[in-house]
Amino acid sequence: MKIYRGLEGLPADFGPSAVTIGNFDGVHLGHRAILRRLVEIAGAHGWKSAALTFDPHPTKIVAPQRTPKLMSTPEQRARWMGEAGVEQVAILPFDAETASLTPEEFAENLLARRMGARAVLVGESFRFGCRQAGDVRTLETLGKRLGFAVELVAAVRFRGQVVSSSSIRALLTRGQVALANRLLGRPYALVGQVVAGRGVGSKQTAPTLNLETEAEVIPARGVYATRANGADAVTNVGYRPTFGPSDRLSIETYLLGEAPAERPAALTVEFLARLREERKFDSPEALKARILFDARAAGRFFRRSKAICQPANS
Repeated sequence: MKIYRGLEGLPADFGPSAVTIGNFDGVHLGHRAILRRLVEIAGAHGWKSAALTFDPHPTKIVAPQRTPKLMSTPEQRARWMGEAGVEQVAILPFDAETASLTPEEFAENLLARRMGARAVLVGESFRFGCRQAGDVRTLETLGKRLGFAVELVAAVRFRGQVVSSSSIRALLTRGQVALANRLLGRPYALVGQVVAGRGVGSKQTAPTLNLETEAEVIPARGVYATRANGADAVTNVGYRPTFGPSDRLSIETYLLGEAPAERPAALTVEFLARLREERKFDSPEALKARILFDARAAGRFFRRSKAICQPANS
């Protein structure tokens, strides 16, 4: 898969292509339905499959007060698209100039001319152009003139509700990580550096790995069964109320197995299930006892999960 930052770097042979357009935050099940169809159409016609996404999120330019916190970086989105079979991803810097493009300019200059679009796949709520003046019908009209077909891909629903990035963000911020993971099609993960904590845990409770992340969407405060760099773990998200007031959110992970010989420099924490909400304990000893209780609860979760995934004839 090839990733292009901006339109200037697009090669002359970028097209002919089948293109999909969107923010694709999280690249969830709904996005994947579009990507599967994109790859199918491109393969059937001998075109290249391509995705056009934006950085930053367009609302940051046109309506900053409505800009959502994002679950993924452009690089993560591009990687997941590549895993879905997309051959080319163009990450368009979204600025005032981009925001001022009319629907006609967007379709002609970007899709038809620069990307060589022969088919454009979009979701039901797709809008484009200055002040979101263009919709799917506008795109279909322009496509007839510019030489590309437009296909509308129906939204994916789960339990009657449309799968969307905004609904998944809401689930995560409420701590409903198991359901969010089902809609994402993968565990939600925080990635970052391991940093030194206050040293309280290793002395009074249990040794933990402290994650510092630039992620914008953090699961609700609480204790979770997680995987940390692939190892079974328990993670607490919160403000450590047992040790006094704090305005700094901490993400602390306790490994269930043998601790690594050396503290890792980086950590990927996948959130699998919420065990309980964060609470204040009367003493570090009481907190340590609860950490060990949570570890046993997480251990039972992992044993059940592995039993479910185990083949029946194994």
